[in-house]
Amino acid sequence: MEIRPITRDELAVWDRSISRGFLRPHVAPATEWREIQFEPGRMQAAFDHRDPTPEGPRCVATFRSFDAELTVPGGARLPVDAVTGVTVNSTHTRRGLLSGMMRRDLAAARERGLPAAILIAAEYNIYGRFGFGPATRSTGWRVDVLRARGLRAGLPVHDGHRIDFVTLEEVRKLGPELYERWRPTQPGAIGRPEHWWRVRTGDLDLPGFEWKEGFTALHRTADGTVTGLINYTVDEKFDGAYPDCPLNVRDFLALDQQTANALWKLAFSVDWVRHVVVPSLRPDDPLPLLLNDPRGARPHEDDSDFTWLRLLDLPAAFAARRYTAPGRLVLDVTDPEGWTSGRWALETAADGTGRTTPTEDAADLALGVGALGTLFQGADTATRLAAAAMVAELTPGAAGRADTLLRPERTPWNPDSF
Repeated sequence: MEIRPITRDELAVWDRSISRGFLRPHVAPATEWREIQFEPGRMQAAFDHRDPTPEGPRCVATFRSFDAELTVPGGARLPVDAVTGVTVNSTHTRRGLLSGMMRRDLAAARERGLPAAILIAAEYNIYGRFGFGPATRSTGWRVDVLRARGLRAGLPVHDGHRIDFVTLEEVRKLGPELYERWRPTQPGAIGRPEHWWRVRTGDLDLPGFEWKEGFTALHRTADGTVTGLINYTVDEKFDGAYPDCPLNVRDFLALDQQTANALWKLAFSVDWVRHVVVPSLRPDDPLPLLLNDPRGARPHEDDSDFTWLRLLDLPAAFAARRYTAPGRLVLDVTDPEGWTSGRWALETAADGTGRTTPTEDAADLALGVGALGTLFQGADTATRLAAAAMVAELTPGAAGRADTLLRPERTPWNPDSF
């Protein structure tokens, strides 16, 4: 077995291996997509040199990473190593291939000075052993429009606002600027590169990505400023002679609640629509409370942890985010690689700034670096993790104090796969 970065000439075999690893051998080659993604040294593979094919040794595992920016509590963008495209063909599991690729990539990220790494876990039990912990959650809703009886009357909206359907060209022009204004408001959000917008507006074909043109509407305030976007599709479905169509929300951005109210009013007023399906929203989004009967909204079946975070440099990461209260907490951290192990004093000030420094003081909380990643973004509370025996409270009341310091104004959420 050989683990190494691939060359551009090996993109085709890497692409076929990733399709096998994701159980989609029927998908056509994604040649243009892989060319766009290629960055020397950032696409790894494992090659089996036994019984080679005419093209060379068999590619049996894949791994890719790229530099990204993660919004942290307070709005700062933390540079991170984004890990994706991780597969091991079923013929070659349990041979340390994933471990070899992951450790090589994380070590290289630390050498580049990145404070953290992120990924989206297909399975819960894989990545904790590498120091990752759940850092965002995806919470969605299925709303029965008749049972919910629509939105409550009188919800505040912008005076003189307007909502218009726009063309795909307009989405590619105006969408990125809106997203860049929205991103600092949402902990857990990551960037959307140009090719993200191209794929989702049909300008770039990605085999295996089932795209169809939907409806995209932009919200503008009275002065013409774009403050929101909704993208949805409607499936034509009838129950006998009665319309029974689901409206599927694919993207929803709103810079303020007044904009969100107006966009939701549009979604709930479309003729023939019986269900509004929102697969992913911020966990504390108030959508159900906007309805006349919140019981008409039931949780979407895809509710789950989503983005996972691996801290690599505690002083750099904790200095980047903001804090809700002044205080001091000593953390005893364990790390499978030893990179963040030790006792650290987290000190936060009244102005929202904070820092972590090594200390010999007695610890208040003991936890693994994965659990610390969860607390860093505010995806869960130390009190809850302590109750689940995922954090050890060494000083009475320390978990509650940690929650006071680390609680973000908005629950972290990432609307995008990568």
